[in-house]
Amino acid sequence: MKKADVPQDLKYYRGSVIRDLTYAVNDEGHYEAIRSDGWEPKTEALEMFLDTLNDQEERNKMELLVPTEYSGYELQIDHRHAAHCENGTISSLLRYYGINLSEPMVFGLASGLFFAHLTFVKMGGMPVTAFRTFPGVLFKRITRLLGIKSASHRFLNKEKSMRKLDQLIMEERIPVGCVVGIYDLPYYPPENRFRFNGHNICIIGKDEEKDEYRVLDSNATQKVTISRDDLLKVRFAKGTYPLMGQMYWIKSVPKDLPERLRRDNPDVEFLRPLVLKAIKDTCKNMTSQPKWFPYVGANGIMYLSRRMRTWEREKGRRRARIYLVQVIRMLEEIGTGGAGFRFVYGAFLQEASEWTGIAELNDYSLRITEIGDMWRDFGYKASKVFKRRAGDSYTYDDLADLLEKISDAERSFFLDLQKAVERYNK
Repeated sequence: MKKADVPQDLKYYRGSVIRDLTYAVNDEGHYEAIRSDGWEPKTEALEMFLDTLNDQEERNKMELLVPTEYSGYELQIDHRHAAHCENGTISSLLRYYGINLSEPMVFGLASGLFFAHLTFVKMGGMPVTAFRTFPGVLFKRITRLLGIKSASHRFLNKEKSMRKLDQLIMEERIPVGCVVGIYDLPYYPPENRFRFNGHNICIIGKDEEKDEYRVLDSNATQKVTISRDDLLKVRFAKGTYPLMGQMYWIKSVPKDLPERLRRDNPDVEFLRPLVLKAIKDTCKNMTSQPKWFPYVGANGIMYLSRRMRTWEREKGRRRARIYLVQVIRMLEEIGTGGAGFRFVYGAFLQEASEWTGIAELNDYSLRITEIGDMWRDFGYKASKVFKRRAGDSYTYDDLADLLEKISDAERSFFLDLQKAVERYNK
């Protein structure tokens, strides 16, 4: 996607600090992080999804709380807007220890790009479609890759979970990542709250007098605050994936690591094999599954294509539209989405090319940008199908045909990229 094409369809974000961020290519061919106020197909999918819920009375009572002045204790970490919450939270944790890795570099080194269409796992009664690795995997992978000691914990006791959080922040003076549910986050617009228990935030301070916490939420444009009661509620949100107060943090970092990962003077001998390994792992995750396992990788995209052709016949017109809306929400709203993650990975490959001196990686950056544009086109045409405006002629078969092309493009891309990095591994 070109920088000039980043959509700015402001609607539900009005009056809030929540915004989208996407990576787009500027006139010089370099990726930039560009803030977006929203995209019409995403907004339309959200509106249709809201119509299917039975929580309008509850949603009407929700208040949008904007950030207020904060005067409590706070660890010194600057806020950075990110395209995806887990990338952004990990980046914040690393930054506190002097490791200034960009969001794309975090995502790429953790081999975050993936695809899965899981008909046997439900969210809101519908199959889960994922465009990246599952929540929690990125932090484990990148800390292991970089030799960082970390910890994570879940709790049966709510008060014990808050005491541990306070201990880490106030006594040990370290930031903490928390996995929370979005539905009860008070600084989110009510229309954008949904029952998704996979959002990541970074807790960096506490005002003990007001009993509220200082938060780095990568989906926000600035630092935010949250009360103790609200934080407890979102940390123990119930649903498809009960959270049980899940939290994670860094225990120690190798002394020479920040210097080795300096953006202006990286240790190429150290970084290059890490980049090549991470790319190889991503390629394997996207292409290595046998044909009899259709749910993930490039196979999964083809599987979604086959399933989509049957929706109207097997589910009926109304249910088929809801299934399609769910895919669009997963594509564009829940966790950055198919196009967004492909653009993030393109930015990673471009940056990795500069860090390692492997110019060929920049060529692959351009290729996956084109694939991201294909996903974006799919989202646009899907909105035409579920809205069914007069004059629109797109069908589920048309969308399935496009998914087949995307599946073939991704399989070809990752097989070619794998061959390329194997040459540099020798």
